[in-house]
Amino acid sequence: MQATIRVILVTVLAFSLASCGSTKFRKYRGPAVTLVVVDKSDRNMWLYSGERILKTYDVDLGRSPGGHKQFEGDGKTPEGRYTVDRRNPDSKFHLSIGISYPNEQDVAFAEAQGKPPGGEIFIHGRSRFRGGNYGDWTEGCIAVTDREMETIYSMVRDGTPIMIRP
Repeated sequence: MQATIRVILVTVLAFSLASCGSTKFRKYRGPAVTLVVVDKSDRNMWLYSGERILKTYDVDLGRSPGGHKQFEGDGKTPEGRYTVDRRNPDSKFHLSIGISYPNEQDVAFAEAQGKPPGGEIFIHGRSRFRGGNYGDWTEGCIAVTDREMETIYSMVRDGTPIMIRP
């Protein structure tokens, strides 16, 4: 009898825990994010709705954070005004949202130097990275924790402007 009760309790507990499983896709019902601002010197990112700051995050940047990204492989995070232009729910860095780098000026500058401008710049999480992912470690992207990225992914829509300051 006690063995049967134990089996039932363990089964109920297992199903209860399984139903509480978390998902990386969160729901957001707050005010629209109208601007994302990244300050490279302070390693901060702010999500704005109009004049109001909704969220603030500490960020990691490209492995060579000083200056504007100019070429593929330079390890720099771009500077300037861009747009969130895509989403990757299957990113190897948990979740990611794309930044519209390179723009026309970035492409023209790189071409004038005979080099490719690079691309694939994202705001992303940290999971599944197989290196020292503390401090500035990306190839030019903006990194936050996986949990923070879940919130950002739910709040920021494609078409949102992003300003990346030196």
